[in-house]
Amino acid sequence: MPQLGVHSEVGKLRTVLVHRPGLALERLTPQNRESFLFDDLVWVERAQREHDDFVAVMRDRDVEVLYMQNILAETLECSAEARNELVEHAVSSHTVGISLVPGLRAHLLALGSAQLAEVLVAGLVLSELGEYDLGELNRHSLGAMMAGPDTLVLPPLPNTIFTRDSSAWIYGGVVLPPLFWNARRLEVVNLSTVYRYHPRFAGAQFDFWYPPQGDAGRFAVEDFGQGASLEGGDIMPIGNRTVLVGMGERSTGRMVERLARSLFMSDAADRIIACRMSQDRAYMHLDTVFSFVDRDAVTLFPPVIEGMSVFSIYPGDAEGTFEIAEEPGLLQALSNALGVPELRVIPTGGDTFQAAREQWDDANNVVALEPGVVVGYSKNTNTNTSLRKAGIEVIEIEGGELGKGRGGCHCMTCPVHRDAVE
Repeated sequence: MPQLGVHSEVGKLRTVLVHRPGLALERLTPQNRESFLFDDLVWVERAQREHDDFVAVMRDRDVEVLYMQNILAETLECSAEARNELVEHAVSSHTVGISLVPGLRAHLLALGSAQLAEVLVAGLVLSELGEYDLGELNRHSLGAMMAGPDTLVLPPLPNTIFTRDSSAWIYGGVVLPPLFWNARRLEVVNLSTVYRYHPRFAGAQFDFWYPPQGDAGRFAVEDFGQGASLEGGDIMPIGNRTVLVGMGERSTGRMVERLARSLFMSDAADRIIACRMSQDRAYMHLDTVFSFVDRDAVTLFPPVIEGMSVFSIYPGDAEGTFEIAEEPGLLQALSNALGVPELRVIPTGGDTFQAAREQWDDANNVVALEPGVVVGYSKNTNTNTSLRKAGIEVIEIEGGELGKGRGGCHCMTCPVHRDAVE
């Protein structure tokens, strides 16, 4: 049985989950891109070439790469229960309206596994229904009667490319976080189903830190009603039984406490370092301004990091309670937690203008393949030069199109198996 679990941010990366750009991104238009959280349209064919190069770099370093849509299709193929569950979540009165539910569910359940997996990621346009299906829907659905042939019956999930956010492996388990924006929430349901039904995961030994039993679809409504959200780009298992969590635009203190309680009660961690960030789209996740690049080295964007409030959360005396201590700063808290005298810091490179531009272009959002070896976008010339001067090997990929979704190499990877750091 393959090993699962992520025990550091920079230990040898063994297995990673990614999603290749595809039809979901082709369905972005100038009119709908903002509702799908994109600042610009993506040239999909170029983005695919850039992503293929990224995957090739990882495979050249002996990283096993899993494609999200492929394992979703495999899950649908091997489990009728998974197929029924996913269709039920994707097609409900909340997502398509009351009258469309029976007909659309029947249509999706009749699809082959690969085709259904694509629909669950790329969405469905009314014209893609067969004539018989469309005729049946028109007889019973006001929505179908009023819709045009290019109407999206099921919305696409173009942010699936950023696999870091929709699930996060922390030591010997995984959290399926309730994402902040409605446009992304079904991404988590897809991953929840994979982790519970795919043979690679269903027979493995790991914990669901959140939600219990990993049934994300069942818990989503409850948590969003309470305004609780958490995203994987804010979560870093840094090693030494410590987890770093950012609280910015998309992760709330309520969910950090839930995660802390689950980890503490399972004796999986001793300390959560929580840092309060500015509520700004430019710094939507902690990993957009901060990443580990070696055992004792980080790259960061100083204007954000220097202004953060930082707290350490420890288990309290009574079960389910906490002891919270304010920290003098993030770097001091991290060096203390990791038992190193001082962290080496490589700030975003260049002058004030260049640093701001490179942070926007994900210069600090690099992913480590092993200690001291990272992958990042080639356009961040100043930061990459600074990293190399600090002894870090930087493997560059083109990111002109991939970066338009506001994410870099760290965002586009969900480590499933990563070694601890010796």
